[in-house]
Amino acid sequence: MTTAAPVLARPSLGERLSMVVGDSLTIAKRNVIKIRRVPDVLIFSTLSPIMFVLLFAYVIGAAIDVPGGYREEFLIAGIFAQTVVFGATFTGAGLAEDMQKGIIDRFRSLPMASSAVLAGRTISDVAINVVSLTVMSLTGLVVGWWIRGSLLDVVLAYVLLLLFAYAVSWIMAVVGLLVQTPEVFNNASFMVIFPLTFIANTFVPIDRLPTVLRVIAEWNPVSALAQATRELFGNTSPLAPTPDAWSLQHPVATSLIWVVVILVVFVPLALRQYKKTVSR
Repeated sequence: MTTAAPVLARPSLGERLSMVVGDSLTIAKRNVIKIRRVPDVLIFSTLSPIMFVLLFAYVIGAAIDVPGGYREEFLIAGIFAQTVVFGATFTGAGLAEDMQKGIIDRFRSLPMASSAVLAGRTISDVAINVVSLTVMSLTGLVVGWWIRGSLLDVVLAYVLLLLFAYAVSWIMAVVGLLVQTPEVFNNASFMVIFPLTFIANTFVPIDRLPTVLRVIAEWNPVSALAQATRELFGNTSPLAPTPDAWSLQHPVATSLIWVVVILVVFVPLALRQYKKTVSR
């Protein structure tokens, strides 16, 4: 008489979610430890925005006149927006490097959720941005930046910056999976992010831009993020002109809308591209 083989119960939804979360945190921990052991990445990622602050505050900013003061009210929010967007590129660069070194193939051999590789990568980059924002805040205070918003508004400003960076990191994940080499990724991401962060209200008021560039800047998500950060930190002057575009009249809502739209579009794209890449 033969004995029937036991039927393995399929994991419940809660168990699958628990596995994804646990695996994602493990991958995130691995990436953070890697940065700690190779601190050059973190050092240069914090030195770059400091350089931008000093450059714009004392060189370029000397020729820019805005209500309330350039260093005191206008500059730092733009630096924050630029810093978190550039910080999101670590996701794509890290994925491209892992694929080049064959680490992704090792992950495939482990009993882990495939989505954990991407989720863990994006989570770890949030930690990098926390460090960068801390350094940037201290640098801003040194050059004369003032925080006039309430504690709740200040916390919301930092949360909004991190949420936006997290969303952009999924875009960078798609790019990193497509190009698959760190060198190509660095060039590709720079060509996209550099104009995105400069054709905006990050460093100069957009009312001084030519008509076409002004329209682009008004609906640029980085402009909404910078404007939302200024309002939450209390860095807006009553003498400044009122924005014409809805996106800048309601920058917090616009930034949150962009976060949701980016995540809805690029999380599935990144997961699909990851499965396509590792199946080759």
